[in-house]
Amino acid sequence: MSILIKSAKIFDANSKFNGKTLDILIINGKIQEIAKSISDSKAKKIINKKNLCVSVGWLDTSVCFGEPGLEERETLSNGAKTAAQSGFTDVILNAETDPNLDTKADINYITSKSPEFITNIHPTGCLTKEAKSEKLADLFEMHKSGAIGFYDFKKPLNNPNLLKISLQYVQGFDGLIFSFPFEKSICPDGQIHEGLISTNYGLEGIPALSEEIMLKRDLKILEYTGGKMHVPCISTKESVELIKEAKKKNVNVTCSVSINNLFFNDEKLKNFDTRFKVLPPIRSEVHRKALLKGVDEGIIDFVTSDHTPIDIDNKKTDFVNSLFGSTGLESFFGALNSLFSTEKSIDILTKNKNVFGIAENKIEEGEVANLTLFDPNYKYTFTKEHIISKSKNSCFIDSDLTGKSFGIISNNSIQLIEI
Repeated sequence: MSILIKSAKIFDANSKFNGKTLDILIINGKIQEIAKSISDSKAKKIINKKNLCVSVGWLDTSVCFGEPGLEERETLSNGAKTAAQSGFTDVILNAETDPNLDTKADINYITSKSPEFITNIHPTGCLTKEAKSEKLADLFEMHKSGAIGFYDFKKPLNNPNLLKISLQYVQGFDGLIFSFPFEKSICPDGQIHEGLISTNYGLEGIPALSEEIMLKRDLKILEYTGGKMHVPCISTKESVELIKEAKKKNVNVTCSVSINNLFFNDEKLKNFDTRFKVLPPIRSEVHRKALLKGVDEGIIDFVTSDHTPIDIDNKKTDFVNSLFGSTGLESFFGALNSLFSTEKSIDILTKNKNVFGIAENKIEEGEVANLTLFDPNYKYTFTKEHIISKSKNSCFIDSDLTGKSFGIISNNSIQLIEI
């Protein structure tokens, strides 16, 4: 396959071409030539779009695709298509399936289907059997089959000894433990952030404390055991400080924040709109500003869409019985690019892939073409029509966004959309 990208501004801080508007010729999945002007005759496929920009491929560190078992929410095939058209060459897949991904065979199912897709799907396996926080799953066998880490999706690890043992055990094969910081016993029926909104509207709150005490515990255990830990989706001001202090001690921890918690505050919950019922909950403006600062200062390593499709029967119901979660891949870049400069947004989406063992590329001649094409200045109001996912439970509907993906070039294939 031969592809010629015409007059694209390059965003890649690791490339000598960063900031320049150039043509890029791709032959058989590799960047053959980068120059001011390349003849159209050299390629069969020409990409020439207004305000075209290009970066190395984007990574989303937390997505759910449902399959196997929850195909009414999403399938691997449509999930991969959604990711590709949203600009993501790589996604980390949570074990939010039925049954959970907790065996070698489960991981093999995902990795055997992944080569069918242009987007690379990197599965996590459950940390404990059936994600019940009772016995460790077969971590080494799942690692050998391609699991990039171990995570009971959005379920707290109640037994601190299991966390200690798992952190010690996976060091033998350089494994990565995910630990979601949530002490649910403090708020067993919690629905939204504990604060003025929850009090006024009579909903049980989820206090910041429920996250912070678990995070403090987990970081202390990590400091004791050594190893590597990723903390998905922190949401409070104090959590940012705890991560900052742990990193000062050279504790090997990384963390992410959901775009939901950066873009919205809990004022959105006033209308009992279940699209905004997510976990961790959308919190107050004080926490939102602290999270933005944490991203800007590099304390928070990743921002994720936290893409969680939920079928209509489990989402469009009364608030208490509605499941937590929002789709987010399609709106992710537009939301992120509305909060930060384009340079910062691309840095967030492309850095630290090595944390998950994912190859890092550059936009240079001879490199593998793993690229995202986008328009950073495209302004639009996100609507239901922009959703590619099977489930339509996006909290970004009716939000004004800036920036949109044209698609990706990856695995010697191309997938583009018109915007």
